[in-house]
Amino acid sequence: MASVTLANVSKRWGPVTAVDDISLTIADGEFMVLLGPSGCGKTTTMRMVAGLEDPTDGDIFIGERDVSDVAPGDRDLAMVFQNYGLYPHMTVAENIAYPLKVRRVPAGERSERMRAAAARVELEGYLDRKPQALSGGQRQRVALARAIVRTPQLFLMDEPLSNLDAKLRVSMRAQLKHLQHELAITTIYVTHDQVEAMTLGDRVAVMSQGRLQQVGPPLEVYNCPQNVFVAGFVGNPSMNLIAAAADRGRIVHPTFSLPVDRAPSGKVTLGQRPEDMRITAPEKGDFRGEVFSAELLGDAALVTVRLGVDLIAVKAEKDCPARMGDVVGVAFDTVTLHIFDGATGERLPDPVETHSKVTRLPTSKR
Repeated sequence: MASVTLANVSKRWGPVTAVDDISLTIADGEFMVLLGPSGCGKTTTMRMVAGLEDPTDGDIFIGERDVSDVAPGDRDLAMVFQNYGLYPHMTVAENIAYPLKVRRVPAGERSERMRAAAARVELEGYLDRKPQALSGGQRQRVALARAIVRTPQLFLMDEPLSNLDAKLRVSMRAQLKHLQHELAITTIYVTHDQVEAMTLGDRVAVMSQGRLQQVGPPLEVYNCPQNVFVAGFVGNPSMNLIAAAADRGRIVHPTFSLPVDRAPSGKVTLGQRPEDMRITAPEKGDFRGEVFSAELLGDAALVTVRLGVDLIAVKAEKDCPARMGDVVGVAFDTVTLHIFDGATGERLPDPVETHSKVTRLPTSKR
């Protein structure tokens, strides 16, 4: 197995910069997720590690070896793609064993390793079938087994679960996480799905516009986003972000006023996750507004409330009585508030201590 190091890596095509000066170290055996929206540079970063793209600047190391100019076939890695990439004329057994056949591994050893890989992903009963006779989940497991059979020092996975239905993705995530833990092979996993990132990764590297925004364990990224982009992108539903102003120790919004310690002067963005806010009676909330929508999620209800031009999502109890058109109160949890600089979008460096109560300013009754 091996670590992976990207040192000041950039990728440009003429005036277009896809990856901009990324430095990242992935530990031996770590499951690292590259997370971001389409076009953020995550797949290009992985393709440079694979050798399918050459970096414009910077160096890439696998272990102690600089592989920046090494051919893909000599990097000792295996890739799993979104479209599976199976050979339709081959059986499952032949697809799994094909990487060993190319390397002229003796037939006896090839068969033994193929069966061991198939067993790891529970495909023993499907070895004689061809891909068209398999479900989407089974095809994805064939692709995983084909990657496993080589016992590479590095796995690269590019949105491998995107083609599966929601229920199958949940079970495949569990299988994939268990398999990577069992094999202890360094893995780079690319996805735009923040649920996959949070559930699979030992660490998550959030990207936007070719740059790293934050790298850390999933819970750290979720609880302490470094900027407004990470706060809004990570989480489902995403964090509520409210434009406000800070002045003389208070954060001021047209519908409420929030006392804070060490508040900067000027524009700020107030952030709070839906599960940290509460629906109350109109007179008991820190602000009140009309219910824009109310959705039953099964274990909870998601209530969206108008706050001026903003729509504020609140995760409430599943039996919450709020319905569209109702006027309700919404209460902040002052312990879990996030405050970001209104100009740069960066999280304020000092912890923000809030006082006991938000002051709700008068609003017209509906």
